[in-house]
Amino acid sequence: MVSSLGTGIEEFTAALRAGRSNVRPITVFDTTGFEHNNGCEVIGFEPERWIHNVDVDSLGRASRFSTAAARLAVADSGIDLDVLREARCLLSVGTTDGESHELDSMVSLEIAGGPEAMSPRLARRTSAGRLATSIAHELRLSNVEVGSIATACSAGNYAIGHSFDAIRLGEADFALCGGADAVCRKTFTSFYRLRSIAPDFCRPFDKNRLGILTGEGAGILMLESLESATARGARIYGEVLGYGLSCDAHHPVAPHQGGIARCMELALANAGVKPAEVDLISAHGTGTHANDKTEAAAIRELFGEDTPRVVSMKSMLGHSMGAASALAAIGCSVAITEGFIPPTINHVETDPECAVDCVPNVAVEADLRIVQNNGWAFGGNNSVVLIGRYDGPREVVA
Repeated sequence: MVSSLGTGIEEFTAALRAGRSNVRPITVFDTTGFEHNNGCEVIGFEPERWIHNVDVDSLGRASRFSTAAARLAVADSGIDLDVLREARCLLSVGTTDGESHELDSMVSLEIAGGPEAMSPRLARRTSAGRLATSIAHELRLSNVEVGSIATACSAGNYAIGHSFDAIRLGEADFALCGGADAVCRKTFTSFYRLRSIAPDFCRPFDKNRLGILTGEGAGILMLESLESATARGARIYGEVLGYGLSCDAHHPVAPHQGGIARCMELALANAGVKPAEVDLISAHGTGTHANDKTEAAAIRELFGEDTPRVVSMKSMLGHSMGAASALAAIGCSVAITEGFIPPTINHVETDPECAVDCVPNVAVEADLRIVQNNGWAFGGNNSVVLIGRYDGPREVVA
């Protein structure tokens, strides 16, 4: 992963365990005129360290994140690139904004009368499809299906579900999937005008929460069959047990309790998991009044007395839009393998309307077997992925 908490699995895991956040004033676009401008940018990222076969200058900011994250995922998986190039591969990357950051740059240059406003070099960066195609070029994959999924802030989970189906149906041998987005003026301004940008920190489930902080980055996961992973001795972070998707189409921006509950039901049924078997829920948990209240109510409606701990990694990462549920899925996986629950930081007092144990401020050690990862989006695009612990060899069912 590439994130505001760090790049690579070691930095990311250490930050989650420590409850760190790198909130600071946004620098990637001009925030003049905004009363507050905090965000969760990726700082100190050097794409040339990981991107070798594609001209970095031809890539937009989000595509640089996704391509570097894919390189890191392949390296962490231990798979030989020659093997990957001979196999049937799927690349599925979810996004909210695509390369809107580059479009912002073009508009700014045009307004300023800059000579590069409509240059081919800058125009090439703007295609949202490059978030996935640049990975294929970088890894030199030819026997590959490539796609971008634009279901906004739930898109990372959509990409994982898409890849899960391709693997279990035998349509692909390996899948690199997840999400990527870059901080951009368009989305910051949109949330600001909705009065949904927090002035200082993101405080999910807190009585005095004031909204989101926009973030960025990319989370890419390597998926393969259990038979393939065990045959090559791969390190297994977790098993995708199943997923659920729903679109309630209730409101352009407001979450709907019934639609969220339905999506969780579908995911549990698809995974063959009972609510009481879920040890942790990684919530969408944006820190807005409407989301946290509605999500907590839907969770309580479905889980009742068996409601597990419910945490929001956005308290640390900010809201990285299309990358959000992918980064959270990685967080869920390392939580399982490392035996801890990441905290919900910046927490002072739980809102009575969000009556969940959000593991405030300090990580706790935990024996996790099954974790649920929630992702909601504008337009009622809902997605949930269930991830389970792999406990060793067993009979593989063809």
